Amino acid sequence: MHKDLTLIPDDQPGVLARIGEAAGAAGLNIEGVSAFTGQGKGVIHLLVDDPDQGLDVLSEAGFEVKAMRDVVVVDCQDRPGELGDIARKVAEAGINVEQAYTATANRVVLVCDDVDKARALFA
Repeated sequence: MHKDLTLIPDDQPGVLARIGEAAGAAGLNIEGVSAFTGQGKGVIHLLVDDPDQGLDVLSEAGFEVKAMRDVVVVDCQDRPGELGDIARKVAEAGINVEQAYTATANRVVLVCDDVDKARALFA
């Protein structure tokens, strides 16, 4: 079961580098990332291969994980319209997507209001 780790660090140079270096040094693979800034803060979402290790590694590097949520990870093709097809399937099931980002190996990460129902769509 995949989880999204959310961090809200101060917006300053080197934050993403520190996260990547800490993960790399610990052998923690970052499979997906979404990062943006606003009002002096960053919002970073990480999909890692081991969420429990991710919590430990990020904490040791001085970062607080503000949330850890179950997510749906969907294998997809790298072609025009693929995101639309995935999102339409979720929408037609009445599921609200709260966040989406891409991950390695042609995958889409969906943070949504009904993870179990969304997972069943792509099983």
